[in-house]
Amino acid sequence: MINGGVSFWWHQVGAPAPRPSLDADLECDVCIVGGGLTGLWTAYYLSALDPTLDIVVLEAEFAGFGASGRNGGWLSAELSGSKKRYAETHGRECVQALVSSMELAVDEVIEICRAEGIDADIVKPGVLYVARSAAQLARMRKGLASDAAWGIGEDHQVELTAAELRTRINVEGAVGATYSPHCARVQPAKLVAGVAAAVERRGVRIFERTRATRIDRGMVKTERGQVRAARILRCLEGYTAGIRGQRRTWLPMNSAMIATEPLPEAVWDRIGWQGAELIGDNANAYCYAQRTADGRIALGGRGIPYRFGSRTDVDGQTQDWTVESLTGILHSLFPASRGSQIDHAWCGVLGVPRDWCASVTFDPSTGLGWAGGYVGSGLTTTHLAGRTLADLVLGRDSDLVRLPWVNRDVRRWEPEPFRWLGVRAMYGLYREADRREDKGLEHPSRLARIGDKLTGR
Repeated sequence: MINGGVSFWWHQVGAPAPRPSLDADLECDVCIVGGGLTGLWTAYYLSALDPTLDIVVLEAEFAGFGASGRNGGWLSAELSGSKKRYAETHGRECVQALVSSMELAVDEVIEICRAEGIDADIVKPGVLYVARSAAQLARMRKGLASDAAWGIGEDHQVELTAAELRTRINVEGAVGATYSPHCARVQPAKLVAGVAAAVERRGVRIFERTRATRIDRGMVKTERGQVRAARILRCLEGYTAGIRGQRRTWLPMNSAMIATEPLPEAVWDRIGWQGAELIGDNANAYCYAQRTADGRIALGGRGIPYRFGSRTDVDGQTQDWTVESLTGILHSLFPASRGSQIDHAWCGVLGVPRDWCASVTFDPSTGLGWAGGYVGSGLTTTHLAGRTLADLVLGRDSDLVRLPWVNRDVRRWEPEPFRWLGVRAMYGLYREADRREDKGLEHPSRLARIGDKLTGR
């Protein structure tokens, strides 16, 4: 088994050809710090809307090194954050508009991939969230009732009986599920590599192995020189803490994945997963999975949720016990997979704001902006955020700039050791809540609610 090496997705396609590093100070119109999908989509739309702009992207490693090349491959319409919190500042209709915009963004990414010739193994079969206990079923139905109360109808998500679920997939112990058509499977490394190439074709310069250390008005300092620009956009998500003064802005939460060897048809027949639907569950410490284009199961979930001092992983390597935990979840969901080898394990970080809601911000008076804080639902959100940030930078009066995540003011995380203690305690409560629910608790465990309150989730 390979542990680390960035991710299985990059191992599958091979290391990208290195791009040049910054080798001298330079000036440009727009400097984007971060070569993941948020930065790349922002560059894509800025260059499309104003081809005269001189746009530079700075990346510490290589484009797609972070979460953009390590995630679960869910191009989904799942909202990053709380509908209630967005509504507190922008109202109910703006929340509904954000949900609709996310649904449209799924199809927009697929269309751009078609137009740009990006082959990222994309198919759009939808997503199934499975309930495997009475408590999970109750939590699932509460979520459906919440959607209905917000005016989000059955075209967004519907309930399936256990029998209806079995016509699509055999999940051990499933008692029900929800289905949403607004989700596509994607190979993340292929997607981010394709978007990076499309951006370069538009004249955007990407400098790799160029780590930014400080962002000030009009200037980015890197280990290789300075970049001066009237507009500077921070698009670092879980790596935001690496910029001077930003250690407590967004917490870098860890998520880990495993990928099996290609499974034989006899195993797929027993699992019954003949389509490419994305699969998640309704546990408190939830998991997510896809059937890859080459016939593997790639499954993810939380390992060590947070490293003290906002540290991040080394080249995607994760802990042995995390691999064992995810393997146990895989075997519990699909007992037919027990004889199959785990080929690869890896991890990455995602950005978590103090209120657990994403934001897209630009201040015309300083020329500084940022986007991120996707709390694990970022693959589609990066696209919508990039489009929105581009409109904000160019001063366009579009529907996107009125979405409720625009220019949100969020307080910072507590200093250490308080944020480490809080996050560790939250996930400890989640895991204990799941244990109690798995033992037959008829309703969602109150321990999960305590965990939510502890960190303001």
